[in-house]
This record gives sequence, C-alpha cells and structure tokens, in this order.
Amino acid sequence: MEAIVLQILNGLDKGSAYALIAMGLTLIFGTLGVVNFAHGALFMIGAFCAVTLSRILTLSHTIIDETKTDFLGNPLKVEVPYIYDFFGEAAGNVIIDWAVPISILFAIPVMMLIGVAIERGLIKHFYKRPHADQILVTFGLAIVLQEIIKYFYGANPIPTPAPDAFKGSFDFGAAMGFDPNVIIYPYWRLVYFGFATVVVGAVFAFLQFTTFGMVVRAGMADRETVGLLGINIDKRFTIMFGLAAAVAGLAGVMYTPINSPNYHMGMDFLVLSFVVVVVGGMGSLAGAVLAGFLLGILESFASMGEVLEYLPGLNQIILYLVAIIILLTRPRGLMGRAGVMED
Repeated sequence: MEAIVLQILNGLDKGSAYALIAMGLTLIFGTLGVVNFAHGALFMIGAFCAVTLSRILTLSHTIIDETKTDFLGNPLKVEVPYIYDFFGEAAGNVIIDWAVPISILFAIPVMMLIGVAIERGLIKHFYKRPHADQILVTFGLAIVLQEIIKYFYGANPIPTPAPDAFKGSFDFGAAMGFDPNVIIYPYWRLVYFGFATVVVGAVFAFLQFTTFGMVVRAGMADRETVGLLGINIDKRFTIMFGLAAAVAGLAGVMYTPINSPNYHMGMDFLVLSFVVVVVGGMGSLAGAVLAGFLLGILESFASMGEVLEYLPGLNQIILYLVAIIILLTRPRGLMGRAGVMED
C-alpha cells in the first residue's frame, strides 16, 4: 500500500506537467486548428523566465564594509544586491528566496506577448496549410528558440531552488496512519500539483463562465457563424494563443525547482505532451487534462523496480504503447470529438 500511494503521488506530479502543457496544445488546436510543435519551447521559455528574474533580483554592486576586515586589517569589499537598497536586507532576502513564485507575475505578460507575436508573425500564415506544413514550421521555430536560449544561458542546467519554506519533505506515512518515514514526498512537488489544479480550474472557469470564453467556445464549434454575427473571432483566437503560451510558461516557471532549466527541456516534454493530447482526444480540454494525469500515474507505476525487473524498459515505452492502442481502437481519443483524426 505504501508503494502504491507513493507511485500515485509521483504520477500526479508528472501528470501535472503533462496536463498543463497538453491543455495549452489543445487550446491552440481547438481554436486555430494548428498543430503547434513549438509549444514545448514555450514551456522552456517559462522556466527561463524564472531563471532571468532570479538573476535580476541578485544583481549586486560592490561596497566597502568597514565592519569586516582582511588579515591585514583592511576593510573588505562585499557584493550587495541592489534590491537591498530598495527594500532593506531582510525584505530583500525574502524576495530573492521567493524568486520562483514571484516569477509568475513576470512570466504571464512575457509569455502572452511571445504567444501573440508568434501567432501574428508566423502561425497566421499557416492556418489553411496542411498539418504537415504546420508541424515543420513550428518544429523549426522550436529549434530556433532552443538555440537562442542555449546561446544566452549556456548548455548546462541552471539550478533554481524553491523557497526555503518549501524545502524538505512531507511525511505522508504518518499523516495517513502508516509507519513514519515510509512515504516521504517533497513539499514543492505537492505545491506543483496544487498549482496545476488551480490553473486548470481557472482556464475551465474562464472558458465556461465568461462572455469571452463562451464566444471562443462558439467559435471553436462554428467559426463562420460567429464571424457573421460581427464578432472579430480572429482577435479572440489570437488572445487564446497568448493564453495557451502563458499556461505553458507558468508550467515551466513552477517546474524549475523540480528539474533545473536547460535548453532542451522543452523537447523532452513536447513529444510526451502530444501523446497525452492524442490519447485524451484532439481538441478536448477535458481529455487532455484527464489523459495527462492518467498517463502520469501509469508511467509512474511502470517505473517501479518490481515491474522493471520483469519488463525492463517498460517505463520508457508505456505511454507510446497506450497511444498505439488508443489510435487503433478509438482514433478520436478518450474524449475527442467525432470526426477528429478519424478520416
């Protein structure tokens, strides 16, 4: 039972990232009909938004500290972050410590602008082109963005720690009545799952209960009719592209303490996220979220030592096996609309 609980927790952790990225992919496909292979790069850029803000907050200048001396008795030169000058040392240290959560406020406008720029500058020219053309151009864009990040930040992973308040682990065993120190799980991974749940709920609420969201859903069902009503549906779909980019960026921001940002992390998640979208159903937001968590849990159980002992490498192929089975038996996916990917 302890092993089962632990694998479910691991699966929810992985599934949170899969669900957030897959939801953004589905938003773009459902509104614009575009297969966006650059979406993983948006996840990566979000992670580097956190890296960038952390570096900005730790920018420093040199002062002479009369209270500290070297072995000759000369005052020492010390580096003091500029943020101390504005907020004081105590408050400055708190802000630096909470750089990753604060990066959410930084990443939202940045990712929205990047998303809108990509849609207006590139994607709009491929709406009526075959999906193969869309895949090629967005995959090329992903490589360009990846190389830009590599040029400015280097090829090595950049550690970006979580706030001190969330370092350490929570004893699930003691909380659930098991023996202490049996089920230990990092606090930040629980935070990430909670954050993903909030973002997913916010996106669904936005689409379901706001006038903007209802118009977008109507446009997804019948774009021409909505346009005949005098509504600029193209403008709203552009905003939705920016929203999808922001969702991917936020997923990347909060994932930085779990996996140190590197220039190829977007590609690592991209293929898996497309598998999630296909299993859930192209164009189905609920399917993308459900498949994200289900496949995350399935991958986690496939990674257990007891399973790998008899089926080595199963954890590397389990998601693709599931996708093959789904495509053979139900091409539209678990919750996909009839006719989508069934031609």
